[in-house]
Amino acid sequence: MSEKKKDKQSLPIGGVFFLLIVIPLSLMAFLIANGMFKLGVTIKERTVSVLDEKSQEEIKLRAINTADDVANFLMEANKDVLVATILPATEAAYKQFVLENRKPLWTKEGNKIRQAMFPLYKEMILTDRNGNELIKVLNGKAVETSKLKNVSNPANTLYQTEDYFAKTRQLNKGQVYVSPVTGHYVTREAFEKGERFSGIVRFSTPVFTQQGFAGIISLAMDYRHLAKFTNHTVPTQIEQLFEVNAATGNYAYMVNADGFVIAHPNDYHIFGLGKDGRTVPALTTENSQSLTSKGMEVLNLKQLGFMDPKLPTIAEQAAAGKAGIITYQFGGVTKFVAYAPIKFYAANLKEPAGFGWVGMGVEVEKYNEAATQVSQGIEKEAKAWTATVIFILIASMIILFAIMWLLVRGITRSLLADVPEGAEGVLFDDDEDDDDK
Repeated sequence: MSEKKKDKQSLPIGGVFFLLIVIPLSLMAFLIANGMFKLGVTIKERTVSVLDEKSQEEIKLRAINTADDVANFLMEANKDVLVATILPATEAAYKQFVLENRKPLWTKEGNKIRQAMFPLYKEMILTDRNGNELIKVLNGKAVETSKLKNVSNPANTLYQTEDYFAKTRQLNKGQVYVSPVTGHYVTREAFEKGERFSGIVRFSTPVFTQQGFAGIISLAMDYRHLAKFTNHTVPTQIEQLFEVNAATGNYAYMVNADGFVIAHPNDYHIFGLGKDGRTVPALTTENSQSLTSKGMEVLNLKQLGFMDPKLPTIAEQAAAGKAGIITYQFGGVTKFVAYAPIKFYAANLKEPAGFGWVGMGVEVEKYNEAATQVSQGIEKEAKAWTATVIFILIASMIILFAIMWLLVRGITRSLLADVPEGAEGVLFDDDEDDDDK
């Protein structure tokens, strides 16, 4: 058979193979590669949104869990003061009670940070019906009888301003009065020099005999045991820090039912007593400039509408017993806060506001930056997979072309082998047959 006739026979077979296999495969390769590329773009576009919502919900859940932990902790203290009413009224029993109620706190000794056990209560007292102290344990030591005072006079209390006796004697058996956080205010200057807020939260309950009201028992909780629930927390990470840097914009804090900040990485935002024994006023539109110049920056979220109208809304929502997330402006920075109510109630802490709430603030720019980094990683992976698929498809097509060439060549040889010698004219020259006829 001539080369020209061989080519005429090979081309139809190759064309059929090309139409049935190679073209569909090429089309499929294009569709897969294009689909992978679009999938990568779609994932990138949606990842930030999905991570946004997921991260916010996770921080909100963390705020709720922290608020519940604080509530459970306060409930334990509430039980402790009620248990104290059935203890033997002796110095030895009270000292043992104080020494046995210890919980861990982080402490820094030189350059080393460690956890150590500290008494939960700074002070435990028993009074008579007139407010005279009968037994007093202060910092783990019994106070001499000659130094006992009458605490019905606020000037004789630990911080010379407390009226817990008057408020507790009005309660019924089993009810507990819980004081606000009480301590001396720390200015910005003092804070930057290393001073930290120190105070108490007082739990008091009346004592009754057959004759009626007989006095009160009071436990003054060390404030540090309360503040530890937020002071070491960074909302966007699991690990806790000894001291959180508020300048990062990512930190947790605690607010009481009246809107005052009671725990914060910057202690000069915590309300406290001034040198005159009065509560240092919170920042408002009128006094913010003068107080800030003195390094006195107490925050009450109910009064911070001049910074952002949404800040009072957070306090209102939390006071209504609601958890949520709100975006707001603070110090020129866009932030969102996840907030959750502390569901602890007492005789003077009514539902739904209760003890207050926990807030977890996150700087939006840093938050979006982290989400963007993750989305870029996903896009990179999508491009890598696309390149891999294209490579595999191209290699497959090359192999198929080689197989096609071998098959066409084999089929052609097989056909030629079946044709008797000298019959080519009959098979391939129809015009000659017609002429012969």
